Amino acid sequence: MSTVKRFEDLEIWQLSRQLCKEIYQIIEETNLKNNYRLCNQIDGSSGSIMDNIAEGFERNGNKEFIQFLSISKASCGETRSQLYRVFDRNFISKDKFEILIEQTEILSKRIGAFINYLSSSEMKGSKYK
Repeated sequence: MSTVKRFEDLEIWQLSRQLCKEIYQIIEETNLKNNYRLCNQIDGSSGSIMDNIAEGFERNGNKEFIQFLSISKASCGETRSQLYRVFDRNFISKDKFEILIEQTEILSKRIGAFINYLSSSEMKGSKYK
């Protein structure tokens, strides 16, 4: 992480941004936009993944970053659960569903691996230098 100067450079943030864009594309291109509650929930949870990575990074401390990454990982699981509802209600195809589920699983694993890395790192962030 010492070479990462901006949250935008983090692979997990880039992956979460891509997922968020794909969710929004589904909202725009399907009748999901008319199911206001589910639409707002999945739009919010997918955005929360990337937003919490960014917010935690900007806190400049390992403990805070890990806390926000944990929230981000939870939002990833929430998004995955909502994708089942989106699929079950026929807003997306089985192929699209499987691709998005795989994306959320990969992202969740990478966020978890990053949490483990930070937890065992000697680097504690600029707050604690």
